[in-house]
Amino acid sequence: MAVPPWLESLLSTAFFTVCTTHGDAARGECNMYCLDCKGDAFCFYCRSSKHKDHQVIQIRRSSYHDVVRVTEIQKVLDISGVQTYVINSARVLFLNERPQPKSGKGVAHICEICGRSLLDPFRFCSLGCKLVGIKRNGNASFSLEAKNEVVVMDRTRREGISKEEEELREGSQQDIYPPTPPPPPSSARRR
Repeated sequence: MAVPPWLESLLSTAFFTVCTTHGDAARGECNMYCLDCKGDAFCFYCRSSKHKDHQVIQIRRSSYHDVVRVTEIQKVLDISGVQTYVINSARVLFLNERPQPKSGKGVAHICEICGRSLLDPFRFCSLGCKLVGIKRNGNASFSLEAKNEVVVMDRTRREGISKEEEELREGSQQDIYPPTPPPPPSSARRR
């Protein structure tokens, strides 16, 4: 599964509308999304009553664009390749691409899908662009299992190299520094 079944619904959901049930409440803004139900956005009070035991993420706003905290989304998605930002002391990423005028010369990194300039060497500016990239090229994934397999393989490979290097070092040290022979037995007696 390269793309989870709830992702496209999440990316097309309208957030920050007034809840029809709890609209007059202080936290009646629809900024929650249930990964189990894959439905519409809902408010804090709807979460308590209808989604109590479900996997829910909270969507936040930055400059009128929807973002999600990295700590929440990385539990359910492989977000590698997507540019992250620190906003209000929290690391976040954007759900969908943000329009940008043509970037000027000297831009080192750009999103592979929409061409937005990026701060760091990432491939995508948002989850939406990564989704388009997966559908277009298939050379990325949101699957945590695939990411974990790569990490385990990489760690195993590094550990194997480390063992080999250690054995080589030990062997070469033995060649350079031959073992010291034990001292000859002493024939002198102590009194």
